[in-house]
Amino acid sequence: MADESIRLDRFLWFARIAKTRSAAQAMAEKGTLRLDGRRIERSAAPVRIGSVIVFPLHGKVRALRVEALPRRRGPPDEAATLYTPLEIHTPKPVDAPEPGA
Repeated sequence: MADESIRLDRFLWFARIAKTRSAAQAMAEKGTLRLDGRRIERSAAPVRIGSVIVFPLHGKVRALRVEALPRRRGPPDEAATLYTPLEIHTPKPVDAPEPGA
């Protein structure tokens, strides 16, 4: 079903990105998380298969594409199948010296 979705906080918790559901809610409501390019400030935002979630975690920016919607909070191996990590390219500063120059 294309219209099937899950709450953002539940996805973050089920996918083991957040240790607790309340930590997932705080992460979503902080305003630093983006869902499909939109800034999110509510934990009830719907996540669908194909959604892209971008958020800061442990000093780095992570981006994930949702591959499946979870039915439960399973073991880490099961949780890792729910999303694909995406690579984020950081632009090189304009005034940075060229390598080898």
